[in-house]
Amino acid sequence: MLTTLNTSYTDTRAADLAWALGREPLPALATLDLELAGVRLQLRLLGASHQVLLEEGGVCSETVACIPGSSTPLPLGVAKRLGDWEYEFAARVEVLSPGSFAGRAQELLALVSDHPHGLAGVFPGSPHAFTALLAQHHEGQVHWRTWHAYPQDGQLVATRTKVGVRVRASAAAS
Repeated sequence: MLTTLNTSYTDTRAADLAWALGREPLPALATLDLELAGVRLQLRLLGASHQVLLEEGGVCSETVACIPGSSTPLPLGVAKRLGDWEYEFAARVEVLSPGSFAGRAQELLALVSDHPHGLAGVFPGSPHAFTALLAQHHEGQVHWRTWHAYPQDGQLVATRTKVGVRVRASAAAS
């Protein structure tokens, strides 16, 4: 699903992004509710980037956004146990030339907007200023990827997240 976000472009640069786990739902400009193999997931576009809410016997919330007062910058990688869940997050920043950036932006927006589990929002003022999310369920885990575009700097922030139920040692031995 592709939407134009009715807000000003809040994220000014990739370095302003922060990561948070466990935040309450923030006001969303667009949402996509999904159920993937019995797991409820909500993809949320914020004026300041994205939030994903996963619900299966509890709620897992991931936020990557410009968060006022946040002291947690965007990490390259995180692996955490959340109750019975294993959570893995990775991020990278790509720096592209203006021509490469425009082509990559069009490619990603086409991929996500045509996917039944994808949500993309374009910010007014630039067709290449966007945030996009794409979710899937694979081998008992929920995966999502996100892209945050900063055309003024030629930067594209890409994240990958994987959440799955932890296999207990006694269950793995049987």
